[in-house]
Amino acid sequence: MAILVMIMRKMIKNKWLELSLLLGLIISVGLVSSMPIYTNAILQRLLVKDLELLQDNTQQYPGIFWTSTFITGEIQPDAAKQAIMATDEYMVKTAQPGFHLPIKSYVIERATDKYNLVPADGDKVDGTVKRLSDITSLSGLEDHVRLIDGKFPSAEPVNGVVEVAVVDQALTNLKMVVGQEYVIEDETVKLPFKFKIVGVIDRKSYDDVYWYNALSSYNASLLAAFPWFEKTVTQEQQLMLRSSIWYSTVDYTQMKLDSISHFLRTYQQTENFLSEKFPSYSMKAPAMQTISGYFVKEEKLRTMLWSLNVPVMIMLAYYLFMVSNLITERQKTEIAVLRSRGASRLQIILGYVVEGLLLGGIAIILGPFFGLSLTKMLGASNGFLEFVQRAALDVRLNNDAYQYGLMAVLCSLVMTLLPVLLATRTSIVGHKQQMARQTKLSFWHKYFLDVALLGVSLYGLLQFRRRMSDMQALGLEASDLQMDPLLFLVPALFILGVSFMLLRIYPWIIRLLYQAGRRWWSPSLYSTLLQVGRSTTQYQAIMVFLSVTLATGLFSASAARTINKNADEKIMYSNGADISMQIQWEDDAPPPGMESDAAGEEGSDEEGAAPAANAPIVPVVKKKIQYSEPPFLPMTQLPGVEQAAKVFTKNDASFTVGKERGTATLMGIDTDEFGRTAWLRNGLLDHHFNEYLNLLASNPQAVLISRTLADQFNLKVGDPFYVGWNGVENTMFNIFGIVDYWPSWNPNPSFSAKSSAPAATGSNAKGKKVLAPMLIVGHLSYIQNNMALEPYDVWLKLKSGASSQELYTALEEKNIPVTKLKDAKQELIRSKNDPFLLAINGVMTLGFIISIVISFCGFLLYWILSLSSRVLQLGILRAMGISFRQLIFMLIGEQLLTSGAAIAIGLLTGSLTSRLFVPMFQLSLQSTSQVPPFQVTFDPRDQFQLYIIVSIMLVLGLFILGTMLSRIKIHQAVKLGED
Repeated sequence: MAILVMIMRKMIKNKWLELSLLLGLIISVGLVSSMPIYTNAILQRLLVKDLELLQDNTQQYPGIFWTSTFITGEIQPDAAKQAIMATDEYMVKTAQPGFHLPIKSYVIERATDKYNLVPADGDKVDGTVKRLSDITSLSGLEDHVRLIDGKFPSAEPVNGVVEVAVVDQALTNLKMVVGQEYVIEDETVKLPFKFKIVGVIDRKSYDDVYWYNALSSYNASLLAAFPWFEKTVTQEQQLMLRSSIWYSTVDYTQMKLDSISHFLRTYQQTENFLSEKFPSYSMKAPAMQTISGYFVKEEKLRTMLWSLNVPVMIMLAYYLFMVSNLITERQKTEIAVLRSRGASRLQIILGYVVEGLLLGGIAIILGPFFGLSLTKMLGASNGFLEFVQRAALDVRLNNDAYQYGLMAVLCSLVMTLLPVLLATRTSIVGHKQQMARQTKLSFWHKYFLDVALLGVSLYGLLQFRRRMSDMQALGLEASDLQMDPLLFLVPALFILGVSFMLLRIYPWIIRLLYQAGRRWWSPSLYSTLLQVGRSTTQYQAIMVFLSVTLATGLFSASAARTINKNADEKIMYSNGADISMQIQWEDDAPPPGMESDAAGEEGSDEEGAAPAANAPIVPVVKKKIQYSEPPFLPMTQLPGVEQAAKVFTKNDASFTVGKERGTATLMGIDTDEFGRTAWLRNGLLDHHFNEYLNLLASNPQAVLISRTLADQFNLKVGDPFYVGWNGVENTMFNIFGIVDYWPSWNPNPSFSAKSSAPAATGSNAKGKKVLAPMLIVGHLSYIQNNMALEPYDVWLKLKSGASSQELYTALEEKNIPVTKLKDAKQELIRSKNDPFLLAINGVMTLGFIISIVISFCGFLLYWILSLSSRVLQLGILRAMGISFRQLIFMLIGEQLLTSGAAIAIGLLTGSLTSRLFVPMFQLSLQSTSQVPPFQVTFDPRDQFQLYIIVSIMLVLGLFILGTMLSRIKIHQAVKLGED
């Protein structure tokens, strides 16, 4: 107890340092615990969104769990009856509770063999028509249908007649009449069965999840009441039961991540159960394919989060080390005295362990809740430092969050004990010697950690560039090669290495500056240079901290901005414009499936007649399709449209250069409209985009070709060549320019197992050819007049703030027959909701904010404690005649030479790290085929925010230090020195 009281007193004595250490611990625990919370929340949102997309694409409810069995002769009727009864019980008591989800509907559907039905009264109904029908029953049918005619069937026979209902198509298909009776005529049926059609039904609602099959599937069925069917057919087996279906729908919108394991386990258990009971069965669950892929997505997202948080974690670890080191420095004399008086190292260390556990206990209690708040903030991020009012993430604390938090506390405890371990090695004599030797090398400089860190990071950079070059040469995506997650640790190591290396050089710069003007420096500046030059080890801690935190913040900002901008540019480039769409053209082409008939009529007079032995073989020439161009003016008058352009694209156009032939994409444009509509990033071409369009407009035969085409066929500006396609004669064009990129055209190579184009630029181990796509851009009017008039796409540029929905409504109201439409704005919105981009924006924003907060706290804490430890020195200077103004100038110079230099080093390091390592994110985003090329982006707003924050930090720090300095009394400082 006495030890605990001593520890508490010591903590109270250093309350501001302890609170700073506790702040770092809480932030560290919160950051680490937010990872599983955020991963679960974002994957849950993605799960529901993917299932909603599945429903839109397939028009089928994703929560379906459908099982059926078809009873054959392999199983005896009594055994089949027992198996069906057991399955009924299993579905209700085991399968449905196993999902741990609300059940929206549960249907049992059973059907008999098909029997021949004959009219009971042949005079009223035609008895010559053969009517094969099964008797089907669905549980709960009456609650989900509406009557078109008649009434619902009774649960019991009426006067020995079984009442049934039919769908409307069945009346036509079976030639039946409502109100008539029919008898089963079959040798296998021993007892006479008479059925009466008493009603015609239809779905009550077409979005009711009760229905798995369309009503047309019952157009040869008599729908009997379920109680009668269960008693007569299932239990008493008076008719042959042929199939049984158990159909459940779960509410997929309530799915959590733990629902995945429940769903998969229930599916597997049900499959095992059915395989034991029935020789033949089927199972369907549309969500299975989506759900089964989530383990891979979870692993990738978790790796991504860890990778993105590595720089911030290193920064926090250093912050904890620095604060702990400050605490230890203030207590080194006490530790040395204890060691001199017989206290063992273990006893001293255990005291600090208890102190760390007390702080860690508070952090593990508060940290996960802080992580929960961080996760909510991450869910609202729409970009870097951008927040929107989107649907809140379903975040909740879980066991993983506390486990991660505990790991963070243990790691933090190790970081805080390192200075103590070093301090306990020193006696009181050694401590006094260290105080007198402030110019010794720091730990990282003494053991060349800066060189080692730079070596490792540069090796990682070379590895990254080698992989990127291999991918681009072979046309691979990032998923085709094994990605090393440790590559994301490289930027953090590089930041540390460069910071340490620059600080190794910095003392020499100070000494050089001191020597250069030692005859002219004022006393205050002279004293400042001596103080900084002789105390390099003392100042390097805060300088490394500031440079690393600011570099990390700048790297986070640049990485987030770059990834967001490149993702947006990729969408805009691939689309070509804000909206690209295809309009249906009228033509004289024969209906599908009729093309061969026309050719066959020309080839022979009699169907199936063989050609004469000596008859010449006449090739079949397809008739050239004539198209009718729809009016283009309405496209330019659509609401929100600023500019519209016609863009004709022929992907399989052939060209001839001398005796060589090849295949390329031919694009026909109107230069003026295209230039006003299309999107292209500046700097992709040797000259401005409009200059190429002006060059093209100078001659009707002029074309622009891609660099790949020019290099492959040794073409240059001024060369003529011929272009055409199947059914169209070749036409001569002249090359007026060569381009590397063009809106919507991807110049990157792609794999092709079969290729006749001579554009192969390499091959991989599997023998697939790597194709370099080629492009030809010409005049649309020249192509239409000299080659053929064929359908073109319409590209639209929207006005700023225009709504896509308004455009869609106008297209529908004007009856414009759109066959295909790509909206870049909607794709950008979907991109913002991508879980990996959400994670990047959220984590990078968080890293930037934490960097600023931690650097501000560390800066103030260090300088306040530093000034407090120099009260005697400053008091003596005042007593020697140094004015208060000169002391302020000394502090300003000291700040500029230390904190200012550290800030400059941090900004330089962050910028260099961003330029070298931000392209590494292509590996995780599968952007090796990024077009336009991945480009590192710096937003001036981020740097401006950093400058403002740094300026406020320095000004506030100087104000606090000046206030403290003004309160120093000379007689107290001198008396303190005498004591």
